[in-house]
Amino acid sequence: MTTLFRRQHLPELDGATTWLGSEPLTPAGLRGRVVLVDFWTLTCINWLRTEPYVRAWSQAYRDDGLVVIGVHTPEFAFEHEVDLVRRAIAERGIEHPVAVDNGYRVWRAFDNHYWPALYLADVEGVVRDTQFGEGRYQHVERRLQDLLGVDRPLVADTVTGQGVEAAADWAHLRTPETYLGSERGERFDPAAGGSPEQLHPDSWTVAGRWTTEPEDVVLDGAGSSIAVRFAARDAHLVLSTAGAAPISFRVLLDGVAPGSSRGVDVDEQGNGVLAGGRLYSLVRQDGPVLERTVSVTFAAPGARAHVLTFG
Repeated sequence: MTTLFRRQHLPELDGATTWLGSEPLTPAGLRGRVVLVDFWTLTCINWLRTEPYVRAWSQAYRDDGLVVIGVHTPEFAFEHEVDLVRRAIAERGIEHPVAVDNGYRVWRAFDNHYWPALYLADVEGVVRDTQFGEGRYQHVERRLQDLLGVDRPLVADTVTGQGVEAAADWAHLRTPETYLGSERGERFDPAAGGSPEQLHPDSWTVAGRWTTEPEDVVLDGAGSSIAVRFAARDAHLVLSTAGAAPISFRVLLDGVAPGSSRGVDVDEQGNGVLAGGRLYSLVRQDGPVLERTVSVTFAAPGARAHVLTFG
C-alpha cells in the first residue's frame, strides 16, 4: 500500500453508465462514511483472487460505517455487456453497489491504471491510501480499522478463496500472463507448428483454422485447438464467443484427460462448455507442480481466446 503525497478527494462518480445494486452514489452523499472503491473487470484473475477479501470487509464493517463501491471498467470489448457483469456479481456473491464504467470516465477521474485497484477514503472524502494489485490484505484492513475507529481481530486472517478465487501458488508460478491478440500478443511459438509436443516453455500455439484479431484469436473451424506449455499450479483461459450458442471443448493435460488435476470448469475427462465470456479454469495440478502442456480443442467455430493466466 502506498501513501499519497497530495491531498486527493474522491472524484465524482457520475461517469458511470449504469449502477447495479444501488441508486447512483456521490461523494457528497457519502460524507460521514469511510469508502473503499474497488476497480475490477470480470475476467481479471488478480481481481478474482482479491475479491474474497473485499467481500469480507464489506460484510464485516458495514455496520461500522464502511461503504464499498465496485467500479467495473472493462478490459475486453465483450466485458461491456452489462448482463455479464450482473452474472459475475451473482456468481461472486457481491452485495455492495457496482458502478458500470463502460466509458472509462470513472477510471479517468481517478487517474487509475490497474485492475484491481483499491482507493480508501476517510469520512471527509479524502483518499488516504491506495493498493494496486494483490496482497497486503492485513495492512489494508488495519487502515480500514484506523479510519473507522475500531480495533478487533482481522477478518483477512480467516479468508480462504475457493475455486478461481484461491490464492496463487506463488512458489511454483513461473509462467507469466500471456495475451493472444495482435495488440498485445506475445510468446507465440511458430516453431511448434501447432503441435503441443513441440512447444517451448512459456509459449503457445494453435492448430487448425484461426484468425488473429486485435484482442483475441478467433476459431474459424471445428476441431481446432490452442495449447500452452506452462509452469504453475493453475492454468486459465479467458474465452468469449462470437455467437450465442454454447461451444463444447475438451482439455488434455500432457495429451491425456486431466483427471484429478482438472480445473473447476472441466470434468475429469476434460470436458467443458464455453457459455458466455469469462475466465475458464482449465487445470489445477493435484500433487507436485510440474511443467506441463495443456491443450483445448473446440467442437465448433466461434470461440474467442483472449489471454492465458496462471496461478
